[in-house]
Amino acid sequence: MRYVYCLLILLLSSMPAVRAQGELEIIIDTGVENTLPIAVIPFGWNGAAGEQPIDLHRTIANNLSRSGRFATMDENEMPQRPVEFAHVNFSDWQLLRMENIVIGNLKQTQAGDYEIEFRLLDVYKANQLTGFRIKAKRRQLRRIAHRISDIIFEKLTGVRGAFDTRIAYVTVKQDQAGQDRHSLQIADADGFNPQVLLESDQALMSPAWSPDGKRLAYVSFEGDSSSVFVQDIRTGRREEVAAHEGINSAPAFSPDGGRLAMTLSKDGNPEIYVLHLAGNSLQRITRHRAIDTEPNWSPDGSRLVFTSDRGGTPQIYEVGLQGGAPRRLTFDGSYFARPRHSPDGAGITMVYGSNGAYRIAYLDTGNGSLSVLTNNRLDESPSFSPNGSMIIYATNGRYGSELAAVSADGKVRQRLALQDGEVREPAWGPFPAD
Repeated sequence: MRYVYCLLILLLSSMPAVRAQGELEIIIDTGVENTLPIAVIPFGWNGAAGEQPIDLHRTIANNLSRSGRFATMDENEMPQRPVEFAHVNFSDWQLLRMENIVIGNLKQTQAGDYEIEFRLLDVYKANQLTGFRIKAKRRQLRRIAHRISDIIFEKLTGVRGAFDTRIAYVTVKQDQAGQDRHSLQIADADGFNPQVLLESDQALMSPAWSPDGKRLAYVSFEGDSSSVFVQDIRTGRREEVAAHEGINSAPAFSPDGGRLAMTLSKDGNPEIYVLHLAGNSLQRITRHRAIDTEPNWSPDGSRLVFTSDRGGTPQIYEVGLQGGAPRRLTFDGSYFARPRHSPDGAGITMVYGSNGAYRIAYLDTGNGSLSVLTNNRLDESPSFSPNGSMIIYATNGRYGSELAAVSADGKVRQRLALQDGEVREPAWGPFPAD
Protein backbone atom coordinates (compact mmCIF):
# COMPACT_ATOMS: atom_id res chain seq x y z
CA MET A 1 0.00 0.00 0.00
CA ARG A 2 1.43 3.35 -0.97
CA TYR A 3 2.50 5.72 1.73
CA VAL A 4 -0.32 8.29 1.63
CA TYR A 5 -2.80 5.59 2.57
CA CYS A 6 -0.40 4.18 5.17
CA LEU A 7 -0.21 7.63 6.71
CA LEU A 8 -3.98 7.86 6.78
CA ILE A 9 -4.30 4.49 8.52
CA LEU A 10 -1.57 5.51 10.97
CA LEU A 11 -3.41 8.70 11.87
CA LEU A 12 -6.74 6.97 12.33
CA SER A 13 -5.83 3.77 14.12
CA SER A 14 -2.28 3.40 15.36
CA MET A 15 -2.54 5.10 18.77
CA PRO A 16 -4.38 3.45 21.67
CA ALA A 17 -7.50 4.95 23.21
CA VAL A 18 -6.99 6.57 26.62
CA ARG A 19 -9.08 7.73 29.52
CA ALA A 20 -10.03 11.37 29.97
CA GLN A 21 -7.59 13.32 32.13
CA GLY A 22 -8.91 16.89 32.15
CA GLU A 23 -6.76 20.00 31.79
CA LEU A 24 -3.54 20.44 29.95
CA GLU A 25 -0.48 19.49 31.97
CA ILE A 26 2.82 21.11 30.98
CA ILE A 27 5.86 18.97 31.69
CA ILE A 28 9.28 20.38 30.83
CA ASP A 29 11.46 17.45 29.79
CA THR A 30 14.59 19.45 28.97
CA GLY A 31 15.45 23.14 28.79
CA VAL A 32 18.35 25.32 27.82
CA GLU A 33 21.19 25.28 30.31
CA ASN A 34 21.55 29.02 30.81
CA THR A 35 17.99 29.95 31.70
CA LEU A 36 17.24 33.47 32.86
CA PRO A 37 16.37 33.70 36.58
CA ILE A 38 13.14 35.60 37.18
CA ALA A 39 10.70 35.98 40.06
CA VAL A 40 7.02 36.64 39.31
CA ILE A 41 5.70 37.96 42.62
CA PRO A 42 2.02 37.45 43.53
CA PHE A 43 0.05 40.50 42.43
CA GLY A 44 -1.60 42.77 44.92
CA TRP A 45 -5.39 42.52 45.26
CA ASN A 46 -7.81 45.07 46.69
CA GLY A 47 -10.61 42.58 47.36
CA ALA A 48 -11.17 39.95 50.05
CA ALA A 49 -8.56 37.24 50.51
CA GLY A 50 -9.03 34.26 48.21
CA GLU A 51 -11.48 36.04 45.91
CA GLN A 52 -9.13 36.86 43.05
CA PRO A 53 -10.74 35.76 39.77
CA ILE A 54 -7.37 34.58 38.46
CA ASP A 55 -3.83 34.22 39.80
CA LEU A 56 -2.19 36.45 37.20
CA HIS A 57 1.32 35.85 38.53
CA ARG A 58 0.91 32.07 38.34
CA THR A 59 -0.24 32.14 34.71
CA ILE A 60 2.69 34.42 33.81
CA ALA A 61 5.21 32.27 35.68
CA ASN A 62 3.87 29.10 34.05
CA ASN A 63 4.16 30.66 30.60
CA LEU A 64 7.75 31.74 31.14
CA SER A 65 8.70 28.42 32.69
CA ARG A 66 7.27 26.28 29.88
CA SER A 67 9.17 28.31 27.30
CA GLY A 68 12.29 26.61 28.68
CA ARG A 69 14.17 29.90 28.67
CA PHE A 70 13.42 31.09 32.19
CA ALA A 71 14.04 29.70 35.67
CA THR A 72 11.10 31.01 37.68
CA MET A 73 11.54 31.34 41.43
CA ASP A 74 9.38 29.32 43.81
CA GLU A 75 7.04 31.56 45.82
CA ASN A 76 8.19 29.99 49.09
CA GLU A 77 11.77 31.12 48.42
CA MET A 78 10.97 34.79 47.78
CA PRO A 79 12.58 37.12 50.36
CA GLN A 80 9.72 39.61 50.06
CA ARG A 81 6.49 40.11 48.13
CA PRO A 82 6.30 43.76 47.11
CA VAL A 83 3.55 45.01 44.83
CA GLU A 84 4.85 48.59 44.45
CA PHE A 85 8.21 49.75 43.07
CA ALA A 86 8.97 51.79 46.20
CA HIS A 87 8.72 48.70 48.37
CA VAL A 88 11.27 46.58 46.47
CA ASN A 89 14.47 45.84 48.38
CA PHE A 90 16.79 45.27 45.45
CA SER A 91 19.67 44.20 47.71
CA ASP A 92 17.73 41.14 48.87
CA TRP A 93 17.13 40.02 45.29
CA GLN A 94 20.72 40.70 44.28
CA LEU A 95 21.96 38.42 47.06
CA LEU A 96 19.86 35.66 45.48
CA ARG A 97 21.31 36.46 42.04
CA MET A 98 17.86 37.18 40.69
CA GLU A 99 18.19 39.24 37.52
CA ASN A 100 14.59 40.33 37.02
CA ILE A 101 11.39 40.47 39.04
CA VAL A 102 7.78 41.09 38.03
CA ILE A 103 5.43 42.98 40.34
CA GLY A 104 1.86 44.12 39.86
CA ASN A 105 -1.61 44.84 41.16
CA LEU A 106 -5.06 43.55 40.31
CA LYS A 107 -7.90 45.85 41.35
CA GLN A 108 -11.66 45.55 40.99
CA THR A 109 -13.36 48.80 40.02
CA GLN A 110 -16.70 50.05 41.29
CA ALA A 111 -18.23 49.14 37.93
CA GLY A 112 -17.21 45.50 38.47
CA ASP A 113 -14.42 45.51 35.91
CA TYR A 114 -10.72 45.11 36.67
CA GLU A 115 -7.58 47.21 36.45
CA ILE A 116 -4.27 45.43 35.97
CA GLU A 117 -0.87 46.98 36.47
CA PHE A 118 2.46 45.24 36.01
CA ARG A 119 6.14 46.19 36.05
CA LEU A 120 9.21 44.27 34.88
CA LEU A 121 12.21 45.33 36.95
CA ASP A 122 15.96 44.97 36.44
CA VAL A 123 17.33 43.93 39.84
CA TYR A 124 20.95 45.01 39.33
CA LYS A 125 20.11 48.37 37.78
CA ALA A 126 17.20 48.90 40.18
CA ASN A 127 15.00 50.31 37.45
CA GLN A 128 11.89 49.48 35.46
CA LEU A 129 12.34 47.88 32.03
CA THR A 130 8.71 47.98 30.96
CA GLY A 131 5.16 47.90 32.27
CA PHE A 132 1.61 49.03 31.66
CA ARG A 133 -1.78 49.66 33.27
CA ILE A 134 -4.95 48.43 31.56
CA LYS A 135 -8.64 47.90 32.30
CA ALA A 136 -10.33 44.65 31.39
CA LYS A 137 -13.42 42.52 31.79
CA ARG A 138 -13.23 39.36 33.88
CA ARG A 139 -13.25 37.14 30.78
CA GLN A 140 -10.19 39.00 29.45
CA LEU A 141 -7.92 38.48 32.47
CA ARG A 142 -6.23 35.28 31.30
CA ARG A 143 -5.50 36.87 27.95
CA ILE A 144 -4.01 39.90 29.71
CA ALA A 145 -1.72 37.50 31.59
CA HIS A 146 -0.62 36.03 28.26
CA ARG A 147 0.05 39.50 26.87
CA ILE A 148 2.14 40.39 29.91
CA SER A 149 4.08 37.16 29.39
CA ASP A 150 4.66 38.09 25.74
CA ILE A 151 5.97 41.54 26.72
CA ILE A 152 8.38 40.06 29.28
CA PHE A 153 9.55 37.37 26.87
CA GLU A 154 10.28 39.83 24.09
CA LYS A 155 11.95 42.37 26.36
CA LEU A 156 14.35 39.82 27.82
CA THR A 157 15.01 37.56 24.79
CA GLY A 158 14.50 39.85 21.81
CA VAL A 159 11.99 37.38 20.34
CA ARG A 160 8.29 38.15 20.08
CA GLY A 161 6.33 36.05 22.56
CA ALA A 162 3.65 33.61 21.39
CA PHE A 163 1.73 32.98 24.62
CA ASP A 164 -1.28 35.01 23.45
CA THR A 165 -1.98 32.59 20.60
CA ARG A 166 -4.17 29.53 20.08
CA ILE A 167 -3.76 25.95 18.96
CA ALA A 168 -6.16 23.72 17.04
CA TYR A 169 -6.24 19.94 17.34
CA VAL A 170 -8.41 16.87 16.90
CA THR A 171 -9.44 14.63 19.78
CA VAL A 172 -10.87 11.13 19.53
CA LYS A 173 -12.66 9.45 22.41
CA GLN A 174 -15.23 6.72 22.82
CA ASP A 175 -18.85 7.45 23.70
CA GLN A 176 -20.96 5.29 26.02
CA ALA A 177 -21.73 2.92 23.15
CA GLY A 178 -18.02 2.39 22.50
CA GLN A 179 -18.06 4.37 19.25
CA ASP A 180 -15.31 6.85 18.40
CA ARG A 181 -16.30 10.51 18.55
CA HIS A 182 -14.06 12.97 16.74
CA SER A 183 -13.85 16.56 17.88
CA LEU A 184 -12.18 19.59 16.31
CA GLN A 185 -11.13 21.97 19.06
CA ILE A 186 -9.17 25.15 19.64
CA ALA A 187 -7.61 26.33 22.90
CA ASP A 188 -5.23 28.93 24.27
CA ALA A 189 -1.59 28.08 23.70
CA ASP A 190 -1.37 26.91 27.31
CA GLY A 191 -4.35 24.56 26.82
CA PHE A 192 -6.93 26.55 28.76
CA ASN A 193 -10.27 27.75 27.39
CA PRO A 194 -10.90 24.80 25.03
CA GLN A 195 -13.68 25.36 22.51
CA VAL A 196 -15.31 22.60 20.46
CA LEU A 197 -15.89 23.69 16.86
CA LEU A 198 -17.24 20.44 15.46
CA GLU A 199 -18.05 16.91 16.61
CA SER A 200 -18.52 13.93 14.32
CA ASP A 201 -18.70 10.15 14.36
CA GLN A 202 -16.47 10.24 11.27
CA ALA A 203 -12.82 11.21 11.06
CA LEU A 204 -11.68 14.85 11.17
CA MET A 205 -8.17 15.66 9.98
CA SER A 206 -5.64 18.33 9.01
CA PRO A 207 -6.83 21.56 10.67
CA ALA A 208 -5.15 24.61 9.16
CA TRP A 209 -5.44 28.23 10.31
CA SER A 210 -6.14 31.19 8.11
CA PRO A 211 -3.45 33.89 8.51
CA ASP A 212 -5.88 36.20 10.33
CA GLY A 213 -6.82 33.45 12.81
CA LYS A 214 -10.54 33.77 12.03
CA ARG A 215 -11.06 30.55 10.03
CA LEU A 216 -9.99 26.94 10.03
CA ALA A 217 -9.76 24.64 7.04
CA TYR A 218 -9.97 20.90 7.71
CA VAL A 219 -10.84 17.54 6.23
CA SER A 220 -14.02 15.71 7.23
CA PHE A 221 -15.07 12.17 6.33
CA GLU A 222 -18.78 12.84 6.78
CA GLY A 223 -20.68 10.61 4.39
CA ASP A 224 -17.72 8.19 4.35
CA SER A 225 -15.81 10.28 1.82
CA SER A 226 -13.31 13.06 2.30
CA SER A 227 -14.22 16.72 1.85
CA VAL A 228 -12.43 19.97 2.65
CA PHE A 229 -14.32 22.53 4.71
CA VAL A 230 -13.57 26.11 5.78
CA GLN A 231 -15.22 27.17 9.04
CA ASP A 232 -15.61 30.59 10.65
CA ILE A 233 -14.44 30.23 14.24
CA ARG A 234 -16.65 32.96 15.70
CA THR A 235 -19.95 32.08 14.02
CA GLY A 236 -19.44 28.36 13.38
CA ARG A 237 -20.60 28.80 9.79
CA ARG A 238 -18.78 26.44 7.47
CA GLU A 239 -18.48 25.90 3.74
CA GLU A 240 -17.58 22.76 1.83
CA VAL A 241 -14.94 23.94 -0.65
CA ALA A 242 -13.69 20.64 -2.12
CA ALA A 243 -15.74 17.45 -2.46
CA HIS A 244 -14.45 15.91 -5.65
CA GLU A 245 -14.49 12.23 -6.41
CA GLY A 246 -11.53 10.55 -4.73
CA ILE A 247 -9.15 12.21 -2.26
CA ASN A 248 -9.73 15.74 -0.95
CA SER A 249 -7.10 16.38 1.71
CA ALA A 250 -4.32 18.40 3.34
CA PRO A 251 -5.60 22.01 3.03
CA ALA A 252 -3.20 24.89 3.70
CA PHE A 253 -4.06 28.60 3.60
CA SER A 254 -1.88 30.93 1.56
CA PRO A 255 -0.19 33.81 3.44
CA ASP A 256 -2.75 36.24 1.97
CA GLY A 257 -5.66 34.04 3.08
CA GLY A 258 -7.25 33.99 -0.38
CA ARG A 259 -6.16 30.55 -1.54
CA LEU A 260 -5.99 26.98 -0.29
CA ALA A 261 -3.36 24.52 -1.41
CA MET A 262 -4.59 20.92 -1.14
CA THR A 263 -4.29 17.40 -2.49
CA LEU A 264 -6.94 16.18 -4.92
CA SER A 265 -7.17 12.95 -6.92
CA LYS A 266 -10.13 14.03 -9.03
CA ASP A 267 -8.12 13.47 -12.21
CA GLY A 268 -7.02 10.00 -11.16
CA ASN A 269 -3.81 10.61 -9.21
CA PRO A 270 -3.14 12.61 -6.00
CA GLU A 271 -1.74 15.96 -7.14
CA ILE A 272 -1.23 19.41 -5.61
CA TYR A 273 -3.83 22.02 -6.49
CA VAL A 274 -4.48 25.60 -5.42
CA LEU A 275 -8.09 26.68 -4.89
CA HIS A 276 -8.78 30.40 -5.34
CA LEU A 277 -11.51 30.93 -2.76
CA ALA A 278 -13.03 34.10 -4.21
CA GLY A 279 -13.80 32.60 -7.60
CA ASN A 280 -13.80 28.91 -6.61
CA SER A 281 -11.31 28.20 -9.40
CA LEU A 282 -8.67 25.47 -9.29
CA GLN A 283 -5.06 25.68 -10.41
CA ARG A 284 -3.20 22.41 -10.84
CA ILE A 285 0.41 22.64 -9.64
CA THR A 286 1.95 19.16 -10.05
CA ARG A 287 1.65 16.54 -12.78
CA HIS A 288 3.27 13.20 -12.02
CA ARG A 289 2.28 9.57 -11.72
CA ALA A 290 3.55 9.55 -8.10
CA ILE A 291 1.57 10.66 -5.05
CA ASP A 292 2.01 14.37 -4.27
CA THR A 293 0.48 15.50 -0.98
CA GLU A 294 0.74 17.68 2.18
CA PRO A 295 1.46 21.07 0.53
CA ASN A 296 2.64 24.04 2.59
CA TRP A 297 3.27 27.63 1.49
CA SER A 298 6.52 29.54 1.71
CA PRO A 299 6.12 32.67 3.87
CA ASP A 300 6.16 34.94 0.81
CA GLY A 301 3.49 32.85 -0.94
CA SER A 302 5.58 32.20 -4.04
CA ARG A 303 6.33 28.47 -3.56
CA LEU A 304 4.94 25.26 -2.12
CA VAL A 305 6.75 22.45 -0.39
CA PHE A 306 5.10 19.03 -0.44
CA THR A 307 5.61 15.31 0.10
CA SER A 308 6.07 13.01 -2.90
CA ASP A 309 7.24 9.47 -3.57
CA ARG A 310 8.26 10.30 -7.12
CA GLY A 311 11.84 9.33 -6.26
CA GLY A 312 10.79 5.92 -4.91
CA THR A 313 10.43 6.93 -1.23
CA PRO A 314 8.58 9.80 0.48
CA GLN A 315 10.71 12.94 0.20
CA ILE A 316 10.20 16.71 0.40
CA TYR A 317 10.02 18.76 -2.79
CA GLU A 318 9.54 22.42 -3.62
CA VAL A 319 7.74 23.91 -6.60
CA GLY A 320 6.80 27.40 -7.78
CA LEU A 321 3.17 28.37 -8.25
CA GLN A 322 3.62 28.33 -12.01
CA GLY A 323 4.46 24.66 -11.85
CA GLY A 324 7.52 23.31 -13.62
CA ALA A 325 9.95 20.70 -12.37
CA PRO A 326 9.89 20.41 -8.55
CA ARG A 327 13.19 20.62 -6.70
CA ARG A 328 14.01 17.86 -4.21
CA LEU A 329 15.04 19.15 -0.77
CA THR A 330 15.71 15.99 1.28
CA PHE A 331 18.27 13.29 0.51
CA ASP A 332 19.72 11.94 3.76
CA GLY A 333 17.10 9.27 4.52
CA SER A 334 14.33 7.17 3.01
CA TYR A 335 11.30 8.80 4.66
CA PHE A 336 10.37 12.48 4.98
CA ALA A 337 6.82 13.82 5.19
CA ARG A 338 4.53 16.63 6.41
CA PRO A 339 6.77 19.66 5.63
CA ARG A 340 6.01 23.00 7.32
CA HIS A 341 7.91 26.24 6.67
CA SER A 342 9.24 28.26 9.58
CA PRO A 343 7.70 31.76 9.75
CA ASP A 344 10.98 33.38 8.70
CA GLY A 345 11.48 30.97 5.79
CA ALA A 346 14.88 29.86 7.07
CA GLY A 347 13.91 26.24 7.62
CA ILE A 348 11.33 23.50 7.30
CA THR A 349 10.12 21.10 9.96
CA MET A 350 8.98 17.62 8.93
CA VAL A 351 8.55 14.01 10.00
CA TYR A 352 11.71 11.95 9.53
CA GLY A 353 11.46 8.16 9.51
CA SER A 354 14.41 5.86 10.26
CA ASN A 355 14.70 2.31 11.62
CA GLY A 356 11.00 2.08 12.38
CA ALA A 357 10.87 5.37 14.32
CA TYR A 358 9.22 8.61 13.18
CA ARG A 359 10.64 11.81 14.65
CA ILE A 360 10.43 15.56 14.15
CA ALA A 361 13.31 17.06 12.18
CA TYR A 362 14.37 20.52 11.02
CA LEU A 363 15.94 21.27 7.65
CA ASP A 364 18.02 24.44 7.32
CA THR A 365 17.15 25.57 3.81
CA GLY A 366 20.24 27.76 3.64
CA ASN A 367 22.91 25.11 4.08
CA GLY A 368 20.83 21.94 3.69
CA SER A 369 21.71 20.56 7.13
CA LEU A 370 19.17 18.31 8.87
CA SER A 371 18.68 18.16 12.64
CA VAL A 372 16.55 15.50 14.35
CA LEU A 373 14.79 17.26 17.23
CA THR A 374 12.85 14.51 19.04
CA ASN A 375 13.65 11.00 20.24
CA ASN A 376 10.32 9.20 20.49
CA ARG A 377 9.12 6.30 18.34
CA LEU A 378 6.04 7.92 16.83
CA ASP A 379 6.02 11.70 16.39
CA GLU A 380 3.89 13.38 13.73
CA SER A 381 2.10 16.53 12.53
CA PRO A 382 4.67 19.24 13.37
CA SER A 383 3.55 22.88 13.37
CA PHE A 384 5.59 26.03 14.10
CA SER A 385 4.61 28.63 16.66
CA PRO A 386 4.11 32.00 14.92
CA ASN A 387 7.41 33.32 16.32
CA GLY A 388 9.26 30.25 15.02
CA SER A 389 10.79 29.37 18.37
CA MET A 390 8.77 26.21 19.10
CA ILE A 391 7.24 23.32 17.16
CA ILE A 392 4.13 21.56 18.41
CA TYR A 393 3.49 17.96 17.36
CA ALA A 394 1.62 14.78 18.28
CA THR A 395 3.43 11.92 19.98
CA ASN A 396 2.71 8.53 21.53
CA GLY A 397 3.10 9.30 25.24
CA ARG A 398 2.34 7.83 28.61
CA TYR A 399 -1.44 8.24 28.18
CA GLY A 400 -1.48 7.33 24.49
CA SER A 401 -1.60 10.05 21.85
CA GLU A 402 -0.73 13.45 23.33
CA LEU A 403 0.71 16.79 22.34
CA ALA A 404 4.32 17.83 22.78
CA ALA A 405 6.52 20.74 21.78
CA VAL A 406 10.19 21.18 20.98
CA SER A 407 12.26 24.26 20.25
CA ALA A 408 13.50 24.76 16.70
CA ASP A 409 17.04 24.07 17.93
CA GLY A 410 16.00 20.95 19.84
CA LYS A 411 17.23 22.25 23.21
CA VAL A 412 13.82 22.72 24.86
CA ARG A 413 11.33 19.84 25.04
CA GLN A 414 8.00 19.66 26.78
CA ARG A 415 4.95 17.40 26.85
CA LEU A 416 1.47 18.90 26.86
CA ALA A 417 -0.60 16.13 28.37
CA LEU A 418 -4.04 17.22 27.17
CA GLN A 419 -5.97 14.02 27.75
CA ASP A 420 -9.65 14.08 26.94
CA GLY A 421 -9.20 11.17 24.55
CA GLU A 422 -6.52 10.79 21.93
CA VAL A 423 -5.08 14.09 20.74
CA ARG A 424 -3.91 14.44 17.15
CA GLU A 425 -3.10 16.83 14.32
CA PRO A 426 -2.07 19.99 16.22
CA ALA A 427 -1.82 23.29 14.40
CA TRP A 428 -0.43 26.44 16.02
CA GLY A 429 -2.40 29.55 15.15
CA PRO A 430 -1.07 32.97 14.07
CA PHE A 431 -0.38 36.02 16.19
CA PRO A 432 -3.64 37.80 17.10
CA ALA A 433 -4.61 40.56 14.71
CA ASP A 434 -5.03 43.07 17.52
